[in-house]
Amino acid sequence: MKAAIAQINPTVGDLKGNAALLAKAARTAYEQGARLVVAPELALTGYPPEDLLLRPAFMAACAGSVAELAATLSDCEGLHLVVGHPHQFGERGDVRSKSLAVQKRFNAASVLAGGRVIGTYAKRELPNYQVFDERRYFASGRDAGLPPLVFEAGGVRFGVLICEDAWFDEPAQVACAAGAQVLCVLNASPFHIDKAEEREQRMAERARASGCALLYSHLVGGQDEVVFDGASFAVDATGAVQARAASFAEDLLLVDLDADGVPRGHIAEVPAIEAQAWAALVTGVRDYLGKNGFPGAIIGLSGGIDSALVLAIAVDALGADRVRAVMMPSPYTADISWIDARDMALRLGVRYDEIAIAPMFDAFRTSLAPQFAGLPEDTTEENLQARIRGTLLMALSNKSGSIVLTTGNKSEMATGYCTLYGDMAGGFAVIKDVAKTLVYRLAEWKNRQPTPRADGRPGETGPVIPERIITRAPSAELRPNQTDQDSLPPYEVLDAILARYMEEDQGIDEIVAAGYARTDVERVTRLIKVNEYKRRQAPVGIRITHRAFGRDWRYPITSKFRA
Repeated sequence: MKAAIAQINPTVGDLKGNAALLAKAARTAYEQGARLVVAPELALTGYPPEDLLLRPAFMAACAGSVAELAATLSDCEGLHLVVGHPHQFGERGDVRSKSLAVQKRFNAASVLAGGRVIGTYAKRELPNYQVFDERRYFASGRDAGLPPLVFEAGGVRFGVLICEDAWFDEPAQVACAAGAQVLCVLNASPFHIDKAEEREQRMAERARASGCALLYSHLVGGQDEVVFDGASFAVDATGAVQARAASFAEDLLLVDLDADGVPRGHIAEVPAIEAQAWAALVTGVRDYLGKNGFPGAIIGLSGGIDSALVLAIAVDALGADRVRAVMMPSPYTADISWIDARDMALRLGVRYDEIAIAPMFDAFRTSLAPQFAGLPEDTTEENLQARIRGTLLMALSNKSGSIVLTTGNKSEMATGYCTLYGDMAGGFAVIKDVAKTLVYRLAEWKNRQPTPRADGRPGETGPVIPERIITRAPSAELRPNQTDQDSLPPYEVLDAILARYMEEDQGIDEIVAAGYARTDVERVTRLIKVNEYKRRQAPVGIRITHRAFGRDWRYPITSKFRA
């Protein structure tokens, strides 16, 4: 038989729009001969719906949408659609209602066929780590005593699992014991670098342990700070990948299953690390603006590498006509910063404006002079410049409706090398989870990629980021002759300590034992702690590592603990 994996990009809460995506994918697959279509986890609602799940009206709307979707496909004779959605058992006509509390919610998947729901499965393993918070919303199907779901389509018996279920032995064992030959695994697995390889390795283990082939259906697209990378796939019972969908794009992966359930299909390539990160950032920007209805983006372009990287990402995500760059020189801005900012804006074909902040900076200093009498200049005056720029960008945002994309990287967010209500002012933090060393790698990677001409004529341009932006010493340019390393350890050292302490949960002594100077380790970890209050006020940003400042970093601002 022929099966299909529907890799769609839903929008959280858009039940009608998501149902239309599912119906379109199912019909397209049916027309191409598929009699089974497997959609992702919570595809009907988008993932994660978070506290929408606590609203009775939302749950009622979900139940209605499942029934409507089934009815919509009633003319597709022999088609089975497996779709993820939240569910409450106990509605009228449910034979199991007597044994279940109707108020319990489940992360569920239903099989739709013949215009009706022929079976519903409830997720057994509920993740509650990193960005996952499912125990806040859902009950376990196992704890509720709900059975596995096995159904037949095209002469093959399929078992249903949902995401985390397939990372453990028991759910697959139960499905196979009930007669499943092939496992349908519905997923919403947030991206981090190299996550696709990790998923395939774990699903290969599951296939070998269960003796069943496996169809893995995965979401694609951005949802607030998380990104889903697609790359749905099928493995045979030995764990070998036999089909794979595109990464970071909607796709309909057709899979031929022989009489023994062995899958065969097209195998798309998995991008290299830099390409993964770039695609995740582009996807996050495109979907955050697109799904929230922003007409465009505004970026404060400084002539430095961070804002240059954000500008290049924004243009790839939105197109040059929806991106505006604003250069706001201060008395300390070097001439080469002006030159490089203008050069890059020209290369990308975006609107470019310059607004000098020196008159406003002078006005602030004049107004504050009586209050600051007898006190030396310090970071106060530096922060004034950043906050003037933030005010200007937000004013342009208010007038145009476009969102300000902030340009701070993970290294700066970790150590507080950023200004509240200044360079942190904006609506979306594009590279919030990109360490400075990766910023350089991505800039160099982007410059090696062929880029279409901004004027629309045939041919390609050279590098989009001027080489001097990449090679010059990074500086905030808020005082004479300033460089980042005046205030921070070298980025190679800083980022390595940050990764070990924040992402790998290593202790100070462990990091020192790995060869890092104790003074550097204690300095960086102290900066991470004391700047928690800043990060809590930062815009939401795209997660590309397995631990970002956001949903999976929850430390108290007020804390006396010292490691």
